[in-house]
Amino acid sequence: MTGRVVHFEIPYDDGDRARKFYKEAFGWRILDFPEIHYSIVQSGPADKQTGVPTEAGYIGGGMLKRESPTDRPVITIDVDDIDEALATIESLGGMAVLGRQDVGEIGYAAYFKDVEGNLMGLFQKR
Repeated sequence: MTGRVVHFEIPYDDGDRARKFYKEAFGWRILDFPEIHYSIVQSGPADKQTGVPTEAGYIGGGMLKRESPTDRPVITIDVDDIDEALATIESLGGMAVLGRQDVGEIGYAAYFKDVEGNLMGLFQKR
């Protein structure tokens, strides 16, 4: 487990408005995928084929419709095993919000609340 922050998510009420704002305010490249109701955010240089960051230290993200549990910005942390991480989180007083979910062919995601009530994400590569 790296424990590194590897992704962020920004919820929106109006996708076109939000995408336009972040493109114009920060120059982010945002790729909309309406079929999965998600936009990939590239906040730095990325591989044209995969969208994976090509520069050390920069983190990409996503944008999605504001709805529970992702009704606020989320920081996502890399783990080796989501189920094990959720068990550890719960043993320390945190709470699983949404268990392991498939993220296409790249891996799995989950959401949890920390001991302060903050919504956070987990990511496990396949």
